[in-house]
Amino acid sequence: MTGTETDDLVLQARDVHFDWDELPMHWIPNDPFSTHVLNVLHLLLPAGEEWFVETFKQALPFIEDEKLRDDVVGFIGQEAMHSNAHAGVLEHLKESGLDPTPFTEQMNWIFFKVIGPRPVTSARSKNHLVERLALIAAIEHVTAFLGDWVLNADGLDRARIHPTMLDLLRWHGSEEVEHRSVAYDTLRYFDKREVRRLRTQLIAGPMMVYLWMRGTRFLMANDPELQGNSAKRRRPTPIKWWRAARKGTLPSAVELTVRYSHYFHRGYHPSHEGSTEQAIAYLAKSPAAQAATR
Repeated sequence: MTGTETDDLVLQARDVHFDWDELPMHWIPNDPFSTHVLNVLHLLLPAGEEWFVETFKQALPFIEDEKLRDDVVGFIGQEAMHSNAHAGVLEHLKESGLDPTPFTEQMNWIFFKVIGPRPVTSARSKNHLVERLALIAAIEHVTAFLGDWVLNADGLDRARIHPTMLDLLRWHGSEEVEHRSVAYDTLRYFDKREVRRLRTQLIAGPMMVYLWMRGTRFLMANDPELQGNSAKRRRPTPIKWWRAARKGTLPSAVELTVRYSHYFHRGYHPSHEGSTEQAIAYLAKSPAAQAATR
């Protein structure tokens, strides 16, 4: 696959809606661990993607390249829709007895207080903007290969995952693959040096792992359907991840490490992660995306 695959692509937000009324707490049957590892997406993404949107809105006035501006506008629209879709799952979890608010309030504090947008009024504040763009490029590398994984994760089909959640994951994963180059190309527009690009990935990667572990522990500990189990059985463990990876409901640690490491390769470009053709093919048949088109 080469970068030419995305040359004529016009990014657009799809006004999708999902009905969560019938979603069970463990939407991967008999597998609360895999369910909650993937549920961490819903904890992190509403605040994280709102932060993406605000950062790119600040960057947009400084971009004079017309194609890149169009891509950024499309990226902003898609990320805003992702945030809304995952926020709907959080509401359903709360109504089902698992209140995510203690965790999501911490995410809001991180994204909007610690590393939040600041007015661009000086060279120093513009550098802060570019630093945030570099962090987003690093995170988007991870979301791109996770999007590619979920599109090809036959284990999710074999596990009889709830179809609405499977559509959400694959719709989102498809759009992550579709726009996977935008954050990287925007960073390169502002700063072509390798030092910032690599340094921010060394920050973003471990931070994502830490937050994902905390999120999984939070969900397992507060799942009302697991309260009759011992604390040990509710605790996430490496052996549980290994078992889930073996049956294909989660990517393996080896696969995650290898794909994460691609960012550090000489000549890296996001277009090498996943296939735009496959992503668009899924979006053409996604129930939610089809409904939005109608």
